[in-house]
Amino acid sequence: MNAAGIQHYYLIYRMNCSRPGRFYGKANETLFLNGIILNDSDYVCDFVDWHYHENAYFSFLLAGSSLDGNRKTTHECAAGSLLFQNWQDPHYNVKSKLYTRGFHVELKPSWFASFDMPANLVEGSMRITDPSLTTLMYNVFKEMKLYNGESQLAIDALLVQLFDGLSQESRSGETLKPAWVNVIREALHAAPDQWKLIELAKLANVHPVHLSRYFPKYFKATLGDYNRMIKVNKALSLLPNKHMSLTKIAAECGFADQSHFIRSFKSCHGLTPLQYRKLLLKQEPC
Repeated sequence: MNAAGIQHYYLIYRMNCSRPGRFYGKANETLFLNGIILNDSDYVCDFVDWHYHENAYFSFLLAGSSLDGNRKTTHECAAGSLLFQNWQDPHYNVKSKLYTRGFHVELKPSWFASFDMPANLVEGSMRITDPSLTTLMYNVFKEMKLYNGESQLAIDALLVQLFDGLSQESRSGETLKPAWVNVIREALHAAPDQWKLIELAKLANVHPVHLSRYFPKYFKATLGDYNRMIKVNKALSLLPNKHMSLTKIAAECGFADQSHFIRSFKSCHGLTPLQYRKLLLKQEPC
């Protein structure tokens, strides 16, 4: 791009700045805390042109689907997709024809400063697929919906934990991982309910003992816990569909029965699936 092109680009960049608390959609609820803005919105615009936000923020799709494009890539997002956007990164959005709803967590520089963290702790924009991190964001949403005078403490702790996980992931990405790590990750995310240890080990061409011993080093959880989080997060993406029974969701996500589903879900979120569904449907259109 020549000098004139760069100048034109940054002119557009500056003209399409979204101010704090402003997201493109119909707001169901916005909560202003110290250094944090939480927003739950229905997406009503079919297309949102190039823009950027004044602060860094997370965009978490609760229902429906959309496409998010930036200078480097595009992300096709379904319910449960979590994106982190740095303040300086312009992007655009295309909404599907489905009812689509998003949860946004905007973080002011003062929030990072209060925890002695650099605002650029995580650089660039990224899609976050680690189920332990998306679980944290679902819990931030839960705390917003159950807001009381003590919720800031819980929300701060969850977000600090999330950034710690992101920074660890970024650092570990700089070191060479064994080839089996990506093989196992892709297999579990594609079909978490279809694998036995011996089959996973054969797929990854490692011994089952080696896989069990070193799995927590690269995934920050045991194999069983990681697999359970994937299934619970899949269930969370289905809960907004009020036409699906909990029994059907449990079967769809690979749980042996509904009681196993409820126990696993509550261990991750402190609520039953029915209680969490009520939070998700609180602002749903009739």
